[in-house]
Order: sequence, then C-alpha cells, then structure tokens
Amino acid sequence: MASPVALRPAFPKPADALGELLASLQTTGLFYTRSEFSEPWGLDLPPMEDCLMFHAVTRGTCRLRVPGAEERQLGLGDLVVVPHGEGHWLFGDEPTPMTPLVETDRKQVNSRYEILRLGGGGEACQMICGAVQFESPSVSHMMRLLPKQMTIDATDDRVRGVLDLIRAEVEANRPGSETTVARLSDILVIAAVRTWIDAHPEAQSGWLAALKDEDIGKALLLIQRDPAAPWSVQQLADAVLMSRSAFAERFATVVGETPVAYVRRWKMHLAATWLGEEGLTVAEAAHRLGYESEASFSRAFKSVTGRRPGGRVD
Repeated sequence: MASPVALRPAFPKPADALGELLASLQTTGLFYTRSEFSEPWGLDLPPMEDCLMFHAVTRGTCRLRVPGAEERQLGLGDLVVVPHGEGHWLFGDEPTPMTPLVETDRKQVNSRYEILRLGGGGEACQMICGAVQFESPSVSHMMRLLPKQMTIDATDDRVRGVLDLIRAEVEANRPGSETTVARLSDILVIAAVRTWIDAHPEAQSGWLAALKDEDIGKALLLIQRDPAAPWSVQQLADAVLMSRSAFAERFATVVGETPVAYVRRWKMHLAATWLGEEGLTVAEAAHRLGYESEASFSRAFKSVTGRRPGGRVD
C-alpha cells in the first residue's frame, strides 16, 4: 500500500515568484541607439505599441517629457523607463523645434544597434536609448501595472554599475561593443524594473505586492508555471503548506480576489494574448489551457472578458 506522502500530488518546488518573473524578462530588441546630442536639440519619439523604451544618460544633461507625467531633468547616470510605449520628447536647455526620430541622422551599425546624431554643435549630451518587447504574457501583464515613467537616479548602486559598464563600452568603441551594449541594456531594464518594484509605494499593493509575499507568491508562481492545471484552493494551499481557510483568506487579502477567480482570470489573460499576438486558434488556446472543449473555454472567456474569443461583444 502506498504511503500517504506518495499519494500527494508532486508540485515543482516553489521559488521566489518575483525573482522568477524578472528572470523571464526575455527581451526582443527592436533597437538600441547611442545618441549624441548637442545644443540646441529636441527629439520627438513616436509611440511604439507594446514596447518598453528607456534612456540612460552617459554624458551631460537633458530633459524628458511624457504626456500625462511630470517633466524630468536627467543628469549623468540617470535612467528613465517609459514602459507603455507612449510617444515622448527628449530635449536640451535651449529652445528648439522637436525633430521627429525618422528625420534624424542615424547610422545603423548592425540589426540591433545604431548611432544617432542631432543638434547644433553646442554643449553635448550622450545617451543610450532603446525600445524592447517582452515575450512572456506574465511580463506583459506586469508592464501594464507600471507607471507612465520610472526614473532611477544616479545614486542607485544596483543600476549605476550597469550604466558604468555601458558608458565604458560606448567610450571605448572596441570591436563587439555594440553587441555588449545591447546585452547590457537588457540587464539594465531588469535592474530598473526591480529597483522600482522594491522602492515605490505603488508596487506595495495588488499583484506586484503579492509576488513578493512568501506564501501567496509561491502560489502565483505555481499558477504561472502551469496555467493548464485544474488548480483548486486545496491544492494551492497544500503546495504552500497552509490550511485551506487560512490560504483562501490571505490570498483574497493580498491579491484582492479569490484564488478561483484569479486562476480563471489569469487563464483568460493568457488566452487573450495567445489569440491576439500569437495567432492561436480558439481550439488551440482551449487545449493549451486544459479545457475539454471549445464551448467550455468560450463560456469562460466571455464570463471574464465580456466578449467571445473571436472578439465580438454580445
């Protein structure tokens, strides 16, 4: 006869949920640019849908304006992240018309890296700028929870080290520097997001805060790893070594909804991403999420999103 332990479901050993999410920040670089500005100058960056954009100052100072957010003065070592792909403006201290990005002098070094020059020959400002996308639906969900802009100042040791490496590569301009800068930029984005989540009040409640909770974060990690599993409250409670009632109460308090509601909503969030961005069929999405039929999946999708998987609102 099998022992009681052997009859228990085998769950993957939970790790830190926020750490695993950040580790999954697999970026697809649209472009990385070494920007060389001189006064007077002004750059008009267009919207880039589903992209995170960032700007790291490696020399001089500049200003940034994102619609609906406070204008920022940036200095040497500062990093600003614009997570939602909104159009915005970078400019110096001297008044000048904004030049659209497509009208600037840009030299393409390789498929991921280019050099941009703009300005009238006055005081210099240099930056590393980039636009990246993320492959994981979990990461895309996290990005939507971030503010319009995140500024990390030069005194933050966790980001400064990466910026120093980028600045050294830019100044040395050795063979392979463009590849090194591109990869360091990926690390820079991860460091910036982690720093903001750790330090800002907006990240201390809701889903982001739940990821950092020792017990609830483990449950979210299990759901994230295996969204097709038929998770029950009891299974999740067992996995994090809590009683069913204590787990359900704590989950609702930290996350803001019941475990069952969260699991269903998370499945439909993934489904919407797969149907819209990956081009999966309804049948493929239903199968990937463990539904026995398209009909049952469609009913669940409509109950959460208010529309059928094809996009029609009834």
